Amino acid sequence: LTVRTTDLNYGGHLANDRLLALLHEARVAFLATHDWSEMDCAGASLIMSDAALVYKSECYAGDALSIEVAIAEPSRCGFRMHYRVTRTADAALVTLAETGLACFDYGARKLATLPEAVAVLCRGA
Repeated sequence: LTVRTTDLNYGGHLANDRLLALLHEARVAFLATHDWSEMDCAGASLIMSDAALVYKSECYAGDALSIEVAIAEPSRCGFRMHYRVTRTADAALVTLAETGLACFDYGARKLATLPEAVAVLCRGA
């Protein structure tokens, strides 16, 4: 993904809210590689429960970013998604991030059980 001018904050570098949007794009792409989506992840919908971002370096408009994604830490109702963001031009580490994703039944407005297929992927089996 490439950082756009509209992704910058008053400091002239990538804004934290825009970084979350880029991570969202990476999350959707990761799910798609498994024929899943946020509304149908092996039969469950997903909702983000939390996010943690650790900034390692700045990035600017025009910087191409590579975002690696992995899932781990399965629980009864969710899992953690981990992200590693690097600038492709020099392989500089930009951000380490993770989000908590909970399985959610939007119709009943309550948590749902983590599908076994997702738990297996989290465990690396």
